[in-house]
Amino acid sequence: MNYRKLGNTGLSVSEVSFGTWAIGGDWGTSRDEDGLKGLSLAIEQGVNFFDTADVYGSGHAEELLAKATKGKEDQIHIATKFCRAGDIHDPETYSKHMVSEYAEQSLRRLQREAIDLYQIHCPPIEILRDGSVFAVLDQLKAEGKIRNYGVSVETIEEGLLCLEYPGVESLQVIFNLFRQQPALELLPRAEAQGTGILVRLPLASGLLTGKFGKDSTFQPNDHRNFNANGEQFNVGETFAGLPFPKGVELASQLEWISEGRGNMARASMRWILDHSAVSCIIPGFKNEAQVTDNLAAGEVSSFTAEEMQRLSRFYSDDVAPHIRGGV
Repeated sequence: MNYRKLGNTGLSVSEVSFGTWAIGGDWGTSRDEDGLKGLSLAIEQGVNFFDTADVYGSGHAEELLAKATKGKEDQIHIATKFCRAGDIHDPETYSKHMVSEYAEQSLRRLQREAIDLYQIHCPPIEILRDGSVFAVLDQLKAEGKIRNYGVSVETIEEGLLCLEYPGVESLQVIFNLFRQQPALELLPRAEAQGTGILVRLPLASGLLTGKFGKDSTFQPNDHRNFNANGEQFNVGETFAGLPFPKGVELASQLEWISEGRGNMARASMRWILDHSAVSCIIPGFKNEAQVTDNLAAGEVSSFTAEEMQRLSRFYSDDVAPHIRGGV
């Protein structure tokens, strides 16, 4: 396992880490037994960082992490998120009283004394412009409830705004072969400031596995069904903002990247890891097989300069015109 600095937090995290949205809920049927086995295997293989949120399965993902990391609290770092259990547009959601309560609830579910990284969960940009929530997070840090804090953002504009606040130690962003724009300005700025970068949706909700056809369907309780066009939250969180048929078509044009790299999923994640600003990728999983396959991304060969240029042109010419939900 390779490890990278998480910005200036002092944490060293596995470059392939894991998100827990899929084992918490909203990705179709999942079994706790499989999720726990996957978490155990990841830890055995050297993964020391997991991302979750209080709304993943209404806290269920946090509870699963508590079981999987019991007795390893000092070795396994956990990042969780808050605000979406309330009204994200209401300033009261970001008040000292409410944020403290959200943190206490997460701590109870995680069975921990402090949260390693506490992230605002994709708040509206007006909340970030106001900035009051950062003073609240500074207070929680001073009280010892959280050790570091960051923001999960939807757009580059939001990310750049967050970098103006000195207490923000990490940004969680959507960055993959279908969402390359952050590499132009946001990632270099974050790296220069020593701000950690967590990359979510590295496989664009599975599109970049190359396993889907235009006739593929998803269960009713899978966000790839109920949020395919942004019906429930930002459409960028589902298929990187691409209409599903177009995404399948574009993925078929990327089959060449898997040559010598095992498969398209590993190659897609390798491309992300080839950016030095990235602290870690946090793919999701439902079982041990997916954990094993995702971990292999750190072992495959990097992309050449010529390949990177080819992929950049592919994004600007063929992908970018179809992205919805902002970048």
